[in-house]
Amino acid sequence: MTGHERAMRPEDITRLFVERSNAGDAAGVAALYEPDAVLAYPPGSQTVGRAAIQALWEKVLADRPHFEPEEPLPTLVNGDLALTSTPPRDGAGARAQVVRRQPDGSWLRALDQPEFTAPTSGGDA
Repeated sequence: MTGHERAMRPEDITRLFVERSNAGDAAGVAALYEPDAVLAYPPGSQTVGRAAIQALWEKVLADRPHFEPEEPLPTLVNGDLALTSTPPRDGAGARAQVVRRQPDGSWLRALDQPEFTAPTSGGDA
């Protein structure tokens, strides 16, 4: 993970994700996650662990998608845990992440739910 800017505030992760994704840096994107992080992507499945997350982003970034910055919503912090979220520009419904402060004071994603969609009507809760 050396050579990459660290997220010193929970909100930094979103900016760093956009910068690294737009640069095609799958290793840099994966460096934003804890070693055993869980990413709820592709939709309907989970990608677990930094190595698997990097492999997924290598495939995604091979098509050179462009990501637009999204303004973070207020962060909820409780000690070394924080909940971050953004209203997505792509209509995905919502994005939310649980991030954890690391021993060096930086923050990494532990849980990442990049797409929420509204539940279909008629279902029971």
